[in-house]
Amino acid sequence: MRVTAAPPTPPTAAQSSSASSPDEPEQRAQRLLDAVSPAVRALLAACLDGARLTWQQGVTLSALHGPELDALSAVADAVRARQVGDVVTYVVNRNINFTNVCVKQCKFCAFSRDLRSEEGYLLSREQIVERAREAHALGATEVCLQAGLVPDADGRIYIDLCRAVKRAVPALHIHGFSPEEVKYGALRANMSIRAYLEQLLDAGLDSMPGTSAEILDDSVRARISPGRITTAQWIDVITTAHALGIPTTSTMMYGHVETAAERMRHLDLLRSIQADTGGFREFVPLSFVPTHTPMFALTRLPGLRPGPSRDEVVSVHALSRLMLGDSVPNLQVSWVKEGTEMAAHLLSCGANDLGGTLINESISTAAGAGHGQRRTPRDLRRIIRQSGRTPAQRSTGYDILRQFDHLSEDAGDGPAHERPAARDSAAANRETDPDALARANGATNPGADADDARAANPDNPANVELTALDRIDDDDERFGSYQSLVADERLRFRWKR
Repeated sequence: MRVTAAPPTPPTAAQSSSASSPDEPEQRAQRLLDAVSPAVRALLAACLDGARLTWQQGVTLSALHGPELDALSAVADAVRARQVGDVVTYVVNRNINFTNVCVKQCKFCAFSRDLRSEEGYLLSREQIVERAREAHALGATEVCLQAGLVPDADGRIYIDLCRAVKRAVPALHIHGFSPEEVKYGALRANMSIRAYLEQLLDAGLDSMPGTSAEILDDSVRARISPGRITTAQWIDVITTAHALGIPTTSTMMYGHVETAAERMRHLDLLRSIQADTGGFREFVPLSFVPTHTPMFALTRLPGLRPGPSRDEVVSVHALSRLMLGDSVPNLQVSWVKEGTEMAAHLLSCGANDLGGTLINESISTAAGAGHGQRRTPRDLRRIIRQSGRTPAQRSTGYDILRQFDHLSEDAGDGPAHERPAARDSAAANRETDPDALARANGATNPGADADDARAANPDNPANVELTALDRIDDDDERFGSYQSLVADERLRFRWKR
């Protein structure tokens, strides 16, 4: 079975009226091309004309700085406008990283703990299900399940977890389990990769993250993660998932020991997989966060860089659009990795998606990312507005659930305690009724429903609709933090061998 990737979303009149015209990125790109060398101008002009970059040309463009990097970014932005229009999407989701205990000891990972660690935690199946229920009640449409590889785990751990979450919250999209986890589960269950994925599909898995990719080059992998899933094994899990109709994301972690050539070959490999399967829904470049990782804080791996430079981040996003955009149209910015200001800038460098609310992000936080563990929907819309673009809430499959064409829909941004309280009966109902909340976040006629809700709310002077997630004042107290997880003795992992 060939999985069909999410189609590009063309610009609409409403988008053009509330943000920049699609012609503006083209004009900016043409203007900046006048300031670059003839060789660079020829490559970038060809991209504007619809040519595909080879990975070797990508390596050449990876070296650009200054005005030439600005031109590269502008061309990527113009290509983005043609391919997907002016809307920037986000998803209301929750990450559930249910354990940090792992049999692997990847040098780039600051999240994992070994089985004897006093900071190892493991959530029970009931606790995981409760977190999924809470997410759905707060308007989430997706839950992302990823974690460490639990020592001596029952091979059906992921299958049983999927079934429990889907049984408890049937409407919630389960986006779960990296290729490394699928490989581990299949090994523990003594099953083939295909049979294991079939069991996950039957249990309710909807899609998979294409993480554990890092750089798909075994010489790089041997340096930063010896013993981890190989490139061939990663491809096997991903292409088998696609063949079964399970769509995935695709990722690349960069800014450590890899070269520009290894990055570009990684993108070229993803492009060839997509040509065969059509199963990638998005591509997410992931900056290496070094601070607490073993290979930075403890051993200083030879040749290791302390994460990518700003120019590298811009270049990787722009080249990802030019290398992948015609087959993987959705390019996501990780606000967790980059921060909100840089995320807003990258939306003018080829990106069209801002990821999710996350609620509980633990992996980048453990590595030392200082940009928070969660964002509210209105936080994400504010970042998108900052870039001059039109926000829209999407599903995991990139269906638009609600588009926010008017700035007034985002008025009153700021800290939760400064926002006007919403006390109408519809809002109160959404706090306690998951079905009502889901209708408010993805109703058949969401624009009209939202207008009705605001009109019926005289206690909201800014005329703003606040979701239940927006109204939470102390989110650390409500949701917990990574630090609280590793410190909670009640969640301590105890090896029972």
